[in-house]
Amino acid sequence: MIEIAGTQIALNDPVILIGGGLVALILLLLFLSLRAAQQSARMAEPLARQMAHLGQHVQQLGQGQEQLRGGLQHVSDTQANAQVQVIQTVESRLSSVQQQMNDRLADNAMKSARALAEMQERMKESLHGSSKQTATSLTQLQERLAAIDKAQDNITKLSGDVLSLQDILSNKQTRGAFGEIQLNDIVSKALPSDSFRLQATLSNGRRADCLINLPNPPGPIVIDSKFPLEAYEALIGSANDAELKAAVQMFRSTVRKHINDIAEKYILDGETADGALMFLPSEAVYAELHAKFPELVQESFSKRVWIVSPTTCMATLNTMRAILKDARMREQAGAIRKELGMLHKDVERLGDRVSNLDRHFGQAAKDISEIKISAEKAGRRAQRLDNFDFEELAPDDHSNVVPLGKTEG
Repeated sequence: MIEIAGTQIALNDPVILIGGGLVALILLLLFLSLRAAQQSARMAEPLARQMAHLGQHVQQLGQGQEQLRGGLQHVSDTQANAQVQVIQTVESRLSSVQQQMNDRLADNAMKSARALAEMQERMKESLHGSSKQTATSLTQLQERLAAIDKAQDNITKLSGDVLSLQDILSNKQTRGAFGEIQLNDIVSKALPSDSFRLQATLSNGRRADCLINLPNPPGPIVIDSKFPLEAYEALIGSANDAELKAAVQMFRSTVRKHINDIAEKYILDGETADGALMFLPSEAVYAELHAKFPELVQESFSKRVWIVSPTTCMATLNTMRAILKDARMREQAGAIRKELGMLHKDVERLGDRVSNLDRHFGQAAKDISEIKISAEKAGRRAQRLDNFDFEELAPDDHSNVVPLGKTEG
C-alpha cells in the first residue's frame, strides 16, 4: 500500500492494476508509433527522390505534348485541305456520274418502254395462243376423262369378271369345265377342226377330254384337262411349316395318282399312241411342279404322260400340226403327181397355143405394116388433089395407080 496526497492506495486494488496496465499500453503504443514514423521517414526519402525524378519526366512530357500539339495542328490543317480537295473531286465526279446515270436511265427507260410494248404484244399473242391451246387442252382433257370413265367402267366390269372367275375356280366342276374350255380354245386355234375330237369315247368306255387323230406312228393321242387344283391351292395357302408339309405330301400323292390314272385310262395298245398329255391350265402350277417336284416329272416321263402348260401345249400342238400336214402330203402324193402330169400337159398345150398366137401376131404385124404403107400413099395423093398438083404427078406415080376393082398389095 502506498499513500499519495494523503490517500492510501493499495497496490493489489484491481482498479489500480487496470489503470497501470492501460498506462503501460499507451506508452508502448507511443513508442511503437515513434518507431514506425522513423521507419516511414527513412522509407519516404527514396520515394521523394522518385517523385522529383517523376516531376522532371512530367515536365518533359508536357514539352513533348506541346510539340505534338503543334504537329497535330499541322497535320489537321493538311488533312483539312486534302479533304476539301477530295470532296471537290468527289463532287465533280458524282455530278459526272449522275449525268451519265441520268442519260443511261433515260435510255434504259426508252428501251424498257419499247421492250414492254413488245412484251405486251407478245403477251397478247401468247395469251391468245394459250387460250386456243387451253381450249384444245380442255377438249383433249374432256376426251381423256371420257376415255378414263370408259376405262373405269371396263375395270369395274373386269372386276366383276374376276370375281366370277374366282367363283368358277372355287367350284370343282366349274373349274374342270374351265380347263376343258381353255384346252378347247387352244386346240381349235392350233389344229384343223377335222383333226381332233372333244369328249371322245375310247374302247374301254373312258371319255377323253380331247383326242387328236395323229397318223401311225404315233397314232391318236389323248389330252386330259382335269388337273386337281385343290392340292396346289392348299400348298400356296399354307400358313406354317406343319400345313406346308401336309400340303406338299397331299400335292405329291394327288399328282402321282392323276398321272397313274391317265396312263391307265388313256394309253391303250393298238388304239392310242404310247403316250398321253396332261394339260395344266395354269403356268404357275406348271412352274411349281417342275421347280419343286422334279421326281413327279420324272415319274410322268416313265409313265409316258407328258405334262404341258398352255404355252407348251400350243408348241406341242404346232408340232402335231406339222406332222398332220406331212401325213396329208404323203396321202395326197399320188393325187399331186397326177395333177402335176395334167399340169405338164396343160403347160405344153399352152406353149403350142402361144406359138400359134405368135404366128398370128406376126401376120397381123405384117398386115398392119402394109396397111400403113397404103395409108401413107393415099394420104399423099389426097394432099396433091387438095393442092391441084395434077401436073406434078411423076410418071412413076402413075405406075402406082391401082386400077378400079383391085386392091393394093
